[in-house]
Amino acid sequence: MNAEAPQRLRLQLPRVLLDPEQADLPCGDADGLLPVQLEIAAGRIAAISPLSESRDLPLALTPPVDAHVHLDKAFSWSGHPNREGSLNAALAANLQEGERRSVSEVLQRGERGLDQAWRYGLRALRSHVDSGGAAAEPSWEALLELRQRWRDRLDLQLVALVPVAHWSSAAGRQLARRVAAAGGLLGGVLGPPYRHSRADRAALAALLQLADELGCGVDLHIDESGEAPALGLRLLLEQLERRPCSVPITCSHASSMGLLPAAPQRRLAERLAQQRLAVVALPTTNFWLLGRRGERDLPQRPLAPLRQLQRAGVPVAVGGDNVQDPWDPGGDGDPLELLRFTYRACHCPPWQRQGVIPFTTVPAQLLGLAWDGIVRRGAPADLLITSASSWSELLARPPQRRVLRAGRWLPPPPTQQPSAALASLGVFATP
Repeated sequence: MNAEAPQRLRLQLPRVLLDPEQADLPCGDADGLLPVQLEIAAGRIAAISPLSESRDLPLALTPPVDAHVHLDKAFSWSGHPNREGSLNAALAANLQEGERRSVSEVLQRGERGLDQAWRYGLRALRSHVDSGGAAAEPSWEALLELRQRWRDRLDLQLVALVPVAHWSSAAGRQLARRVAAAGGLLGGVLGPPYRHSRADRAALAALLQLADELGCGVDLHIDESGEAPALGLRLLLEQLERRPCSVPITCSHASSMGLLPAAPQRRLAERLAQQRLAVVALPTTNFWLLGRRGERDLPQRPLAPLRQLQRAGVPVAVGGDNVQDPWDPGGDGDPLELLRFTYRACHCPPWQRQGVIPFTTVPAQLLGLAWDGIVRRGAPADLLITSASSWSELLARPPQRRVLRAGRWLPPPPTQQPSAALASLGVFATP
């Protein structure tokens, strides 16, 4: 059972996550942090008071949001490994697993993934769902059930992942109506490593028109490759500049854009901003799968250029993508580990505003959540509180954490509990 939390909490929060309209809250320190005392009543923030001393106060965040995961294939590595570590081998293993996928398997894996995410501190996820072939029905049946089971704890948004051309077919239009009725998004794959053809333009135009008609958002896997930099993004922009689309559009990955020289990269980012496109960068999976050029060559690491996109005004979120599946054997869904990885991989330090919002307020905006993730009077008493007292401590080693939801403590994450193997050795026994 969740335990009652104190009525008062003294901690440090990033100033960017505190009410900008509360006049008595000063600016943060050089690390962007502000020590505050929070008063909690009836599961909500009743008052926020600045403190003069921050020494040894725990560093906290509002609960992160992950805008790109794959719950249907989570924890499938053991049966379908990709030891080669290439994108093509990941796809082959994924297709093999999808042919055998069952409702019970997806329920079990998805339940485990959601429970882990919840205990880690996440409050919402957007999961792409394999929606073609034998994997489609078991995946959707299970994830729709899980969304219902978890509705009071986590927001779960679903994206139908199919080839873009599928949306032009009768079956695709039927799927689109089902997805729209479930509050989901239309997805697809655009750009290398998938073969480019002249039909891509017509298929993409049909997808955007269908999404517009249904009022259904779009989230594309786009340019997840180190080849033909930004080909998919250019195709998308070409379509939108000819015929604007009224629904929100997210570009997930956009990895090969990071291989462009600075000037074309900047111009492309400006075009993305003009079309109000958002980007979800996925550094962990992209660093593992992409850029393999042979044993003698240094690897190139295609990755969406976060800082360039942010400077142009493009909303950028960072997602975890895969959890122990053929695409990434080491993914874990932990938002703090993702933040710790991203500050190095993307030169995105959390003491800067643009280093915090990709995990909090921006993905909350992309998912259309009711709460933007800012701590203000009347906001939910929801926090992820760490054992670190500075960003440096948090980045130096994995911190312990407590997760507060509606003024009550959640059970600790599984990584803070001894495994059965270690427990059997008496490693954690009381002396």
